[in-house]
Amino acid sequence: MTATADYTADLQLFIAGAWRSGEGRDVAPVYNPATGAPIAELPVATAADLDEALAAADKAWPLWRARTPDERAALMHKAADIIRARIEPIATLLTLEQGKPIAQARGEVASAAGLLAYFAEEGKRVTGRVLPRPTGQRAMVLKQPVGPVAGFSPWNFPVNLMVKKIAPALAAGCVAIAKAPEETPGCTSAIMRCLDDAGIPAGVAQLVYGVPDMISRHLLASPIIRKVSFTGSTAVGKHLMRLAADGVKRITMELGGHAPVLVFDDCDLQATLDRVVAQKFRNAGQVCVSPTRFYVQQGIYDAFVKGFAERTAKVKIGSGLDPDTQMGPLANARRAPALEAMIADAKAKGARVVAGGEATGQGNFFLPTALADVPLDADAMNHEPFGPMALIRPFATEEEALEQANRLPYGLAAFAFTENGRRINRIADGIESGMVGINSFVISANDAPFGGIKESGFGSESGPEGLDSYLVTKAVHIY
Repeated sequence: MTATADYTADLQLFIAGAWRSGEGRDVAPVYNPATGAPIAELPVATAADLDEALAAADKAWPLWRARTPDERAALMHKAADIIRARIEPIATLLTLEQGKPIAQARGEVASAAGLLAYFAEEGKRVTGRVLPRPTGQRAMVLKQPVGPVAGFSPWNFPVNLMVKKIAPALAAGCVAIAKAPEETPGCTSAIMRCLDDAGIPAGVAQLVYGVPDMISRHLLASPIIRKVSFTGSTAVGKHLMRLAADGVKRITMELGGHAPVLVFDDCDLQATLDRVVAQKFRNAGQVCVSPTRFYVQQGIYDAFVKGFAERTAKVKIGSGLDPDTQMGPLANARRAPALEAMIADAKAKGARVVAGGEATGQGNFFLPTALADVPLDADAMNHEPFGPMALIRPFATEEEALEQANRLPYGLAAFAFTENGRRINRIADGIESGMVGINSFVISANDAPFGGIKESGFGSESGPEGLDSYLVTKAVHIY
């Protein structure tokens, strides 16, 4: 697929039920990460656009919350069906803009449809309580929508993460202004068009792009916004928390991670290697829960490093639109220099590069990389690489492995591979992380909470817990 005039024309803001572009707005370039070439220009929101979006949300909220859960669910199911019918063109846009292999893009779009369908039904299950009181008195606990929501989502999973904020908001009876990533406007606009085509009323779901700091400051300064949901870096999350504090706004933060993987000597080594290498280089390692710090028990360390390096060297990189591609380019040109600096630092401190280690010189491609014997003071062992880089070092005892897994201020996801049942229980209890995968990397599901602890954020997305964060609790006492 190549960029066309129609593609550029489709890059618009969606405000108060109308698509907006041009009209003197500034534009931002959109690039194809596989080539590095610009492919379109994106209109960015002005302060007047944001004021109009806020006013539309304020007007739409009372009407949307007054609809029954069944009525809201019917429109959400319709939007999910439209997304499923358009998986191929939306996935193609996603790969064109973000770079991930087309099969992964299809899966992401399908997941977004699944989120809408899940929350459509979960919204019907919002209940309160009636408390026991003497005859003639009543005490009730009600769950009600928090109000208009501002959702900020990143470029690594632009479709799924935008819908992760919109779907529970709509199901709860809230309305949402989505600030989607400027790097991937085609696929996110295409999702919003599905919501529009499904008949979601004007002002209930809106879409803006632009200068992130300007948009966040403007939206969070408004008393209309009652909740903020953000997925992204810890640094930006802390900034948004400060802005939200002035209005005491409810916040959900899914921030950075640096996922440890504990590999014990009783694991099925070959099966474990097959799983970890495939997962490490999914989406070129640009995944908040990507396995990164591999702690491997001494007895199998050399075999693990050898097997990891051999498998890494065989990962096929190329355009995500090629069905044989296993890993596409980095989404941004700025990531390659950052990765190269981390690799140089690790080598200077004693690490060995056993696979990859450099950019290819074409587009934003970076070779799948594995480093062994990485010392704890290496920069990459302390700051998230957010790229196709695996860091491997040995450990002796279970206690040492847990200590290393928990030593950083991050706690989003962690993984372990072992066949010892008692150890599985100890690891599940002992790891400081919002999500733990044992002998599996499948930790994201529509019906399960997704979120971290420590500096990886707080609050959950997905599952009943994800819906609850869009609801406020009200106690009513009648005498």
